[in-house]
Amino acid sequence: MKYSPQRILFSLIVLILVCGQQASAQDGGWQADPDRIKYLEEERPQYNWRESGVPEYQLPDVLETADGSRVQTVEEWQQRRGVILNLFRTHMYGHRPGPPEDLSFDIIEEDREAMGGRATLRRVAIRSRHEGRRHEFELILFLPNETPKPVPVFLLMNNRDPDNTDPTREEKSGFWPAEEVIDRGYGIAAIQNDELAPDEEDHYHEGVIRLFEGEKAAVDRESDAWMALAAWGWGASRVMDYFETDSRVDTSKVALLGHSRGGKASLWAGAEDERFSLVISNNSGSGGAALSRRAFGETLQAVNRFRHWFAGNYDAFDDKEETLPFDQHMLLSLIAPRAAYVASADEDLWADPRGEFLSLAHASPVYALWNHDPIRADEMPPLDQPLVKGPRGYHVRSGGHNLTPQDWHYYMDFADHLWR
Repeated sequence: MKYSPQRILFSLIVLILVCGQQASAQDGGWQADPDRIKYLEEERPQYNWRESGVPEYQLPDVLETADGSRVQTVEEWQQRRGVILNLFRTHMYGHRPGPPEDLSFDIIEEDREAMGGRATLRRVAIRSRHEGRRHEFELILFLPNETPKPVPVFLLMNNRDPDNTDPTREEKSGFWPAEEVIDRGYGIAAIQNDELAPDEEDHYHEGVIRLFEGEKAAVDRESDAWMALAAWGWGASRVMDYFETDSRVDTSKVALLGHSRGGKASLWAGAEDERFSLVISNNSGSGGAALSRRAFGETLQAVNRFRHWFAGNYDAFDDKEETLPFDQHMLLSLIAPRAAYVASADEDLWADPRGEFLSLAHASPVYALWNHDPIRADEMPPLDQPLVKGPRGYHVRSGGHNLTPQDWHYYMDFADHLWR
């Protein structure tokens, strides 16, 4: 079919105008889709889905100490960091223990020809013994064969079905695209959160919490006791203990990644354990990266219905977010000067994408102590266009609440920026 020059010119003009309108809509950064807002308001009208409904709030100053003085140096920050860490331990995530009395690692399977010869598979049993009690969970690890030297590794805290991290690779999932990560020259690992603390209110204590507390774990706990999120992070730290024994892993370049509730746990684990050089939050929302004081989407009270995730003291702030002695930007600040990446999804307003971004932005004063440029609060990037500033990254991806190959590619691009 032939087209006249006039019709071709007209089509080009329309295309330019449409592209211009799309670009203009994105110039000011991401904005929630009005149709999505309308749908959510009809489905769950008891929650706020609009920026106009966000209450006025004032965030605690991450650098202001209890006596009103202000942190000026890295050395002063170390003391302030300890204070903030203990605030989160006491009021939100609980106090987790260190390693058990005895910790051992046993390779239960090794396949040097995995993925058609591209990778080495190691399945490692991580075994703990404490006061006569025992616990075991499994680490799945693939390392690229074409990179003989120690390699950086991505560790996923898997909160979904084990089939997503199938070591046989008979089942493949975009949630854990192991082949693509190996082809980029990175190692990829996974643990199953349920093996550390079952994600159920009646059974969460039956894993590593019972290892330390015995039968007392099943009765009333202290109001600042560690719960499931902290238990999952405890497991990630034991994986790091194993990595330090594996000569093929570059322990200076280990990225810890979690999605949703796993993202909440990854942020807390990264705050507790400074050996993780990159901490990634994927759609972690309330109790993770999103600012609590915004009361947008999933509120503090709403997330507290999962009573086995947080310390009992966290309940005191239901519908009283303004009384919190911290907010989640202070959690992000505990990762400094290490790398932090926060990711949101366009349709996942329940997790408050803007609130997730703002936490990263408001952690900037701490990163500035190491002379890193700030991420401004008005700098939220457009859809599917990652923002990277030094050791911090952020993107909001098209689609809904999920961890996708697109997210993984952004994370690997960021790791290239950091480590290569």
